[in-house]
Amino acid sequence: MHSPLIRPAELADVPAIHTLICELAEFEKLSHAVVSTEDCLRNALFGEKPSAEALVAVASEAPAGFALFFQNYSTFVGKPGIYLEDIYVKESLRGRGIGAALLSSVARIAAQRDCARLEWSVLDWNREAIGFYEKFGAGVLPDWRIVRMEKSAIEALAGRTTG
Repeated sequence: MHSPLIRPAELADVPAIHTLICELAEFEKLSHAVVSTEDCLRNALFGEKPSAEALVAVASEAPAGFALFFQNYSTFVGKPGIYLEDIYVKESLRGRGIGAALLSSVARIAAQRDCARLEWSVLDWNREAIGFYEKFGAGVLPDWRIVRMEKSAIEALAGRTTG
């Protein structure tokens, strides 16, 4: 197979990326958690103040996968980093180097931007993904846990006054 074409997402890719996000959620057994819409994604990627970027993998002239990421910052290192929110390849196209091409493309962007870190999360039951990431030199941090506040908790904390 020829190397997949990896390119920055374009406005016309939004419906396909959203469909792939829904496929990812189904794979992760989290379809119930998807409330985003194409409009949300369009605004995040191409709105007045974009909050994320995406790459699209194209195989046989159709979207085969995507990587969605955003910049963060490490206070300890004093440099920016990239957080890879999602990387996904259609199940029927896995094993063809598409995921590796997406991941290496994000790594190239991180290197070009002088990022100190490229980070992402992986579900603990997804042994195949963990093995895939470790093959490229990524380490799964055993002593860190994701901490998350949902909207209602954010609003409650934001409204709290100190005494």
